[in-house]
Amino acid sequence: QVQLVESGGGLVQAGGSLRLSCAASGRTFSTYAMGWFRQAPGKEREFVASISWSGSPKYADSVKSRFTISREYGKSTMYLQMNSLKPEDTAVYYCNADRTRRMIVPGQAGEYWGQGTQVTVSS
Repeated sequence: QVQLVESGGGLVQAGGSLRLSCAASGRTFSTYAMGWFRQAPGKEREFVASISWSGSPKYADSVKSRFTISREYGKSTMYLQMNSLKPEDTAVYYCNADRTRRMIVPGQAGEYWGQGTQVTVSS
């Protein structure tokens, strides 16, 4: 069982920045595929970014060049640095993990979810 705890959400003005963190339990964090999804009110949950166990990133087109995903193995933590935030980035952001796959990709979320953290971007 893998437990995921997100933090770092909040309220920010358009053009601002936030950094989300996801702390993962388990001794084999280095082998997990990790990712971020988000869900806005009235919309389906969507892929934001993911990072393989070896550190290779993947981004949704809507966040490419604005968001950066990373992971710190010693702290079993994944990050999402969000810059140039837009009102349309407003959503609950969820951390996602998978113990067996190399990469989390759009449409194929991993097996574990965090509780979510709210990000609100005001115009």
